[in-house]
Amino acid sequence: MSQQSNLEIRVVKSITAISEDDWNRILPKDAGPFLQHAFLALLEETGCVSIDTGWEPSHLALYSTTDDELLGVMPLYLKTHSYGEYVFDWSWAEAYAMNGLNYYPKALSAIPFTPATGSRLLASSKEHQEYLINGLLQFLTQFNISSAHVLFPSSIDTQLMEQSKFLRREAIQFHWQNQQFDNFDQFLATLTMKRRKNIKRERQQVRDAGITFLQVPGEQMTEELVLFFYRCYAATYHERQSTPYLNQLFFQKWVQAMPESLHFIIAKRADQPIAAALLVVDKEHKKAYGRYWGALEHHSCLHFETAFYQSIEYCISSGIEILEGGAQGEHKMARGFMPKIVCSYHYLTNPSFADAVERFLERERLGISAYRDDLAERTPLRE
Repeated sequence: MSQQSNLEIRVVKSITAISEDDWNRILPKDAGPFLQHAFLALLEETGCVSIDTGWEPSHLALYSTTDDELLGVMPLYLKTHSYGEYVFDWSWAEAYAMNGLNYYPKALSAIPFTPATGSRLLASSKEHQEYLINGLLQFLTQFNISSAHVLFPSSIDTQLMEQSKFLRREAIQFHWQNQQFDNFDQFLATLTMKRRKNIKRERQQVRDAGITFLQVPGEQMTEELVLFFYRCYAATYHERQSTPYLNQLFFQKWVQAMPESLHFIIAKRADQPIAAALLVVDKEHKKAYGRYWGALEHHSCLHFETAFYQSIEYCISSGIEILEGGAQGEHKMARGFMPKIVCSYHYLTNPSFADAVERFLERERLGISAYRDDLAERTPLRE
């Protein structure tokens, strides 16, 4: 596609066209589980990510033409919708349509269905990262694509994208931070009296319902428990009258391929499993990501206990320093998760729409700043 000197960018329609060793070799040291070849390949292999689901793999791979060595990659997908991104641009698509223009397909560099920050310019040198960005812009022109969107990039990536005139968009997530707690009570001691009492009350309601919990590392998950977890996960979507992004086969294969990165929390009542939550764990960098939860029975505060309090207890006992709570969810703040600014970057090829979106984002950032100030006044932490 793009070529200069001894460098060439190729559009790769499946990650399996790149060997696992080559892909993982160029990952940054703090890459974590979601950027691993095994994770992204499973999304494609199980059909969760495909042309049919509106996620057409179109990864940009940077090669040396001298020895055909892989030097860099940008995970990239052609999207025909905006589902599963956690950065909402439906109004932009509507504005394009109202003016007789096509917004879709758009180019998206992100981890599908995963609002976790990480590098999107997978290369060891700044020169190669810049080459990937230029390759992305050429990709838009060559295939007449409306826009490129880079979601939740690392801070190093953001500097390079700002230099290339990408538009910055901000949002707020809620993350829990371990302060070298020895136990849950020490964590509670950092909160205001109102928040401590509320959490204790919520936990007692779950105990009064006769519900107990199992902490199950991925290595110990049985096929039966994986199938149960999927029923819980799917139930969350069905209650909202929507379709799960990930299928049962994906979870079955994920546990087999990356068990060390997974940790399950199973809720039981009368010795029968009734709910489950899944954490994705980066043990090397002491981070965990609260990803999926679901229940087959409804009990007061069961969600908070399973997805938050049990997860916090696991992080404390395992020395995990950061627990990312996923997208949105102001209710997480009352449970000790604090607001954190995350960002995405956007490039629109139509100059008029790019100007309009830039003005919109300037106003939106003011709103985000005011919202963050409001959250700071409602902090759950003791002074």
